[in-house]
Amino acid sequence: MKFGKEFAAQMVQEWQEAYMNYNHLKTILKDVLRSRMLRGAPSPVAAATSHGSLKRRVSLYRAFSGLTGRYRGSPRKSEDEVILVSAVQENGGDEQYQTLFLNASDEGGEKELVFFRSLDDEFNKVINFYKNKVEEVMGEADDLSKQMDALIALRIRVDDPVVGGSNIANLAVPGFSSVAASVVHPPINSTNPGWSRMEVIQEVEMSAEANSEDSNEGTNNENSNTQRKTNGYKKDMKTFRPASLEVLDHVKINVEPETPVSTVKNVISSSKSDLSYSKEELRKAEELMTHAFVEFYRKLRLLKSYCFLNQLAFSKIMKKYDKITVRNASKSYLNMVDDSYLGSSDEVTKLMERVEATFIKHFSNGNHRKGMKTLRPKPKKERHRITFSMGFFTGCSAALLIALVVLIHARDILNSEGGPQYMDNIFPLYSLFGFVVLHMLMYAANIYFWKRYRVNYAFIFGFKQGTELGYREVLLLASGLSVLALGGVLSNLDMEMDPRTKSFKAITELIPLALLTLVLVIIFCPFNVIYRSSRYFLIHCALHCLFAPLYKVTLPDFFLADQLTSQVQALRNLEFYICYYGWGDFTTRTNKCSGSKVFESFYFVVAMIPYWFRFLQCLRRLFEERDSGQAYNGLKYFLIIVAVAARTAYDLRTGMTLKIFAAATSGAATIMATYWDIVVDWGLLQRDSRNPWLRDKLVIPNRSVYFVAMVLNVVLRLAWMQTVLGFRQTPFLHRKALTAIVACLEVIRRGIWNFFRLENEHLNNVGKYRAFKSVPLPFSYEDKRV
Repeated sequence: MKFGKEFAAQMVQEWQEAYMNYNHLKTILKDVLRSRMLRGAPSPVAAATSHGSLKRRVSLYRAFSGLTGRYRGSPRKSEDEVILVSAVQENGGDEQYQTLFLNASDEGGEKELVFFRSLDDEFNKVINFYKNKVEEVMGEADDLSKQMDALIALRIRVDDPVVGGSNIANLAVPGFSSVAASVVHPPINSTNPGWSRMEVIQEVEMSAEANSEDSNEGTNNENSNTQRKTNGYKKDMKTFRPASLEVLDHVKINVEPETPVSTVKNVISSSKSDLSYSKEELRKAEELMTHAFVEFYRKLRLLKSYCFLNQLAFSKIMKKYDKITVRNASKSYLNMVDDSYLGSSDEVTKLMERVEATFIKHFSNGNHRKGMKTLRPKPKKERHRITFSMGFFTGCSAALLIALVVLIHARDILNSEGGPQYMDNIFPLYSLFGFVVLHMLMYAANIYFWKRYRVNYAFIFGFKQGTELGYREVLLLASGLSVLALGGVLSNLDMEMDPRTKSFKAITELIPLALLTLVLVIIFCPFNVIYRSSRYFLIHCALHCLFAPLYKVTLPDFFLADQLTSQVQALRNLEFYICYYGWGDFTTRTNKCSGSKVFESFYFVVAMIPYWFRFLQCLRRLFEERDSGQAYNGLKYFLIIVAVAARTAYDLRTGMTLKIFAAATSGAATIMATYWDIVVDWGLLQRDSRNPWLRDKLVIPNRSVYFVAMVLNVVLRLAWMQTVLGFRQTPFLHRKALTAIVACLEVIRRGIWNFFRLENEHLNNVGKYRAFKSVPLPFSYEDKRV
């Protein structure tokens, strides 16, 4: 892989504009090379193109450059210098580096001058960004230090640990003599739970001295070893300084609205409360601090990677310049890079080491392997068995689908006596799984294209590193579910036609219910199988949608609610499951659901539930963020709720008045929803952008894709109006089949919407250099100066 592609693949995508623009500089060097070739100037690159074998033979006799950069066989004279690099202070601002090209008067030197000016601009951009980020992390490090002071003090107050026969809480009181701690002995067989924790905390600090003592004294008897450890303990206790408890007088605990109860409490009172010094409070504080340290360490790692990649990029581009121009400018410029803040600063490295030591000591019980595993989670590996299983189940699904089509046409099931009854009762039961499988296929396609165009979907959704599902895993789940569903359909039809099992109608009708039960058992399975972290993440977001106004709204929450708005027919099929099996109609394959007033009432409610979730989420965000855009978004969902209610009423009770009202509300909702999709969610139709009628930044090079997507979104949005336009049944399709096709079109539209919605979110993150999630901290200082 060429360096340019590797450089683009390894960069932090949200910071891509802050990296050195390697491709731009490479383009300028191509212009330099083209200019030299037109003038007939010697160029080793041109020679290599036509005389590759000669280049290899000649390279065997080239002067040796040494194993290190310090050795030079024949030092060059001062007149061979090409550039002079200096740092200039501009108007009291940041230090700027400028390169003086000494051969600008040479023929073609103006293009090389352009190269060095662009190179300086890129280097100044990189170093300024790096300085600003280092200042940010140093400020965050100070905040985390204050949080650790409060956490350790809270540990002492809650655990009340005993060290040397005295409570640490007493040692931490101002005025208490620290000498008293040096004359006491460590407790033997202490049962205080706080002792073991503090003992582990001190273990890291005391291990070096203990090891040196052991190596000097060699092997002694058991009594002398015990005496030596006791003496060493006394010596360490002389310098032991417990954390001060005074900090607890200046802090309050931050109560995050994690549950509906805590949300209601925050509305009534402040979100900051006094410490209660309980075990549960300490546990939550430690959990929040663990997340904060993990996210902070991730930021340091990315910052270190940013520094390294840019240094490597400057090295590569300068070597390419030397190769094209047959000059020796890279040495001077790279020496400047090494001496600059970018190459000489070690603040990030030292801070990483300190974070590692602190995290291992305070949050991993001194276990280095456990601590580093948490701080540096391993990237997920692609497994061949996933690909094999996906292909196997996909092949099985295709075979079962072909067998089903052949069976239906061979026995003319749809035109038989029980055909309409089958479509009215059994088809809705199995079509539920078809909607889910299609949605999973669209999501798998989304993941594939997000990865291809480097949209950081895992960061946007907040997936824990190493647990996010790839498109292969989603395709595996989709193909597995399709095998179960198609197998159930074939089993149902076969048992009806087989004379030996035809009488077992009740058992035959229970196959869809058994399949649904199996899926629900897998989703809520507590064991660590079948991607438990992803299943729990889905359940977590679903609960947040269910109690929409009582939870803080995050992107995964409203993204899932948006998916549910495209699965209204699937939710209605779930309602049909309850009616069909709950009222016992499955034994005779007849249902009285359509004549039930309760069923009709819930038929209204179920269709509006997803839009109601989104409406409440918009109200919550309007209340928290004070964003007027959420008011318009909430108005959009309110219009859709009215339109869905009108359409549902017209579907149940036809009439001209209802038809006109349903058509009017559906038209207004469609226009507003389409405008919101394209302009707000996708960020397109910007007249003055660099890409006319699109937006300034695009991840897909082919701009026509965006126009096709906009047209498809409009066309598929109109598909859901088919119930009010009179296309309720066709000569060759049953009404249930037509409804299922329209529902599938809406799922496809949602899949297209998903890609461009996350693309726009990703580009917003890129524009704001937002590569990290904000992590809440457990303590709030009343006085910021403390």
